[in-house]
Amino acid sequence: MAISTLATPEARDTAQPDLAALKARQQGAWASGDYAVVGTTLQIVGEQLCESLDIRAGQKVLDVAAGNGNVSLAAARRCCDVTATDYVPALLARARERAAADRLSIEFQEADAEALPFQDASFDVVVSTFGVMFTPDQDKAASELLRVCRPGGKIGLANWTPDGFIGQVFKTLGKHLPPPAGVRSPAQWGTRARIEEMFGAQASSIQCEPRTFVFRYRSPEHWMQVFKTYYGPLLKAFAALDAAGQSALAGDLVALIGRFNRSGDGGVVVPSEYLEIVITRR
Repeated sequence: MAISTLATPEARDTAQPDLAALKARQQGAWASGDYAVVGTTLQIVGEQLCESLDIRAGQKVLDVAAGNGNVSLAAARRCCDVTATDYVPALLARARERAAADRLSIEFQEADAEALPFQDASFDVVVSTFGVMFTPDQDKAASELLRVCRPGGKIGLANWTPDGFIGQVFKTLGKHLPPPAGVRSPAQWGTRARIEEMFGAQASSIQCEPRTFVFRYRSPEHWMQVFKTYYGPLLKAFAALDAAGQSALAGDLVALIGRFNRSGDGGVVVPSEYLEIVITRR
């Protein structure tokens, strides 16, 4: 996710942004920092998604925008034939390290979610957790997920919702660094309406379940330190602002944590809603 992709969920295509340039900026943002430090905390989401998909041993599973491999690892643990893809080689390297440590067999391949290098109907299950939702051309990415999934197969997604904590982090970043005109908000992937719009015509069923991931950190300052250092979009946002802008953004983010925090002490226990989606391909 590049900072410039952040828009309000209601944003529609009113202009023609340079999607190629936007994608290059996104790739640079995700390659900065070390997303794996944050990504590894989300492992439970991949495990839950595999259970909701009811995946079976021996199925061919494609993880799109896999990051450091949460769903790939979960599917491999269930004896699936897994291919993990991402357009950031450093993230795939982290996923490869994790697979080796757990002695799991996964194939890794650098790939763009909007132009997957696979034949039609190549996979039984296609998955993505907090990954494909950040593609600049949402409709193209959705069509690629559908194309590589066999008829009768399943597409499983976990996407942050607009009103949840991370959705509101996006909105806060957008206040300080407005996105270009015509760019859809990634958080639209966390709404049933947008999922129906992109997948409905080629789906025999779409199941959407609101779920919650809980961020747990020592303090709001600890959360800020980790995300500013390792989460590329925040790292790039702070780097793009002057000292006053950085202070204002930090203040807004700490206030946002305060709104969601249910720790009852000095720690951070922040629920963040996401939409879990299971699509059966027609």
